[in-house]
Amino acid sequence: MANGECGMIIDGRDSAFRAPHSALVIGTRGSQLALWQANHVAERIRAAFADVSVLLETIKTTGDKILDVPLAEVGGKALFVKEIEEALLEGRVDLAVHSMKDVPTDLPAGLAIVAITERADPLDVLISRTGARLKDLPTGARVGTSSLRRQAQLLHYRPDLTMVGLRGNLDTRLRKLEGEGLDAIVLAAAGVKRLGWMDRITEFLSPEVCLPAIGQGALGIESREPIVESREGGPEARVVNMARMLDHPETHLAVRAERAFLRRLGGGCQVPFAAHAELAGGRILLRGLVAAPDGRRLVRGERGGAAEDAEAVGCALAEDLLGRGAAEILQAIFRQH
Repeated sequence: MANGECGMIIDGRDSAFRAPHSALVIGTRGSQLALWQANHVAERIRAAFADVSVLLETIKTTGDKILDVPLAEVGGKALFVKEIEEALLEGRVDLAVHSMKDVPTDLPAGLAIVAITERADPLDVLISRTGARLKDLPTGARVGTSSLRRQAQLLHYRPDLTMVGLRGNLDTRLRKLEGEGLDAIVLAAAGVKRLGWMDRITEFLSPEVCLPAIGQGALGIESREPIVESREGGPEARVVNMARMLDHPETHLAVRAERAFLRRLGGGCQVPFAAHAELAGGRILLRGLVAAPDGRRLVRGERGGAAEDAEAVGCALAEDLLGRGAAEILQAIFRQH
């Protein structure tokens, strides 16, 4: 957004900016972590555009309502974004803030991820009741997770573990560690750090043990795509330009590679996929894997390339894994659903 437009704010429902009584509305889930993330984005927008009023609208998603069924049995990734995207399309909110690991690779027509903020710590962490590290947990230890990706990799590393389905917000999962006979739980480091619970972490799990989810640690900002604009730029374009001020190009490229990998594999919550990309010196290195839910079969690999070829690198790694056994793993999983 040009400096001369900094005093403009958006109502998101008609064709003009208005000041000072309109507001830019951000749609978000209502969990403690989601609100932290949305407020983080709101604060950065306010800091960049001092005259912009930013409000949050909390929206309950299907994933927030269904807490007694494993994610893999409920449906795809859209569980945590569908209702928020509907609010975007209807003009009830102007922007949406998502955890990128929750965003499907195919977005509804008329919507786009216009910015991805700098990635926080992408790793998973173990929080154990006694302070024991993963390798030191007792035989048959009960470990809670809501993720097939984590389950498969932990069982690959330690087949003796007993995996327990664990749904709910981060604070709910931490309470369940104490109250439901669990020895440990596994969570995303980024969420634990954002909520100030670093002291609860027993161990950061290395990517060799538990490769992160696609997009883990990164926040995506979604908006409506601009329609036909006037020479001055329509309101939707100005919302997009405002959001793009928060984009972190290196993270955006890394997540594009990871999502291209996922798109080529056709994955969702029902399949244990993992991928993580890093950029250095204009190059990108992508690591990925596909596993059987019980961890007995796991195919992993890596692929490098020029940073500007991020999506091609993602597709190439997917093809490599498919040719080395991932296709058979996927076929077996899809036959069961």
